[in-house]
Amino acid sequence: MAKQRVLFLCTGNSARSQMAEGLLRHFAGDRFEVFSAGTRPTGLNPNAVTAMAELRVNIAGSRSKSVDEFAGQRFDYVFTVCDNAKESCPVFPGGGKKLHESFQDPAAAPADKQLGVFREVRDQIAERLRKFVREESQVGQ
Repeated sequence: MAKQRVLFLCTGNSARSQMAEGLLRHFAGDRFEVFSAGTRPTGLNPNAVTAMAELRVNIAGSRSKSVDEFAGQRFDYVFTVCDNAKESCPVFPGGGKKLHESFQDPAAAPADKQLGVFREVRDQIAERLRKFVREESQVGQ
C-alpha cells in the first residue's frame, strides 16, 4: 500500500510547519510521505531546530520551501498550521482532505522567551499529530 502524502503549510515554513513535518515523520514516517512549505518562505528558524533536537528529532538539514514547489502534486492531506496559510492555501489536485489548526507563531514571542514558546508550540503540534495518527489508524481498520 502506498504511503499517504501529507503537506504542512504555514506562512514562512520556518518553524510550525517544519516542526510538524519532523514530528509526523518521527511518529509515523513508515505510513506517511511528509512535506512542508510556506506561502512566503523565510528560512529555518534555529529555535525550531533546537526545540526539535530536544526530542531527538533532527530537522537541521531542512530548508524553507515555497508552496509553489508542490504545484500540480497530489496530497492526501493538506494541513495548515496558521490562519494566514489557511486563507491563502492553494487548491491541490487529487481531492485531498484539508485540515487546519492554528498554532501560535513562536518567532513572534519576545527574544528572551522564544525558546520556551517554541517548546510549547512543538508540544501542541505533537499532541495534535498523535491524535491525527490515531484517527488514521482507526480509518484503516
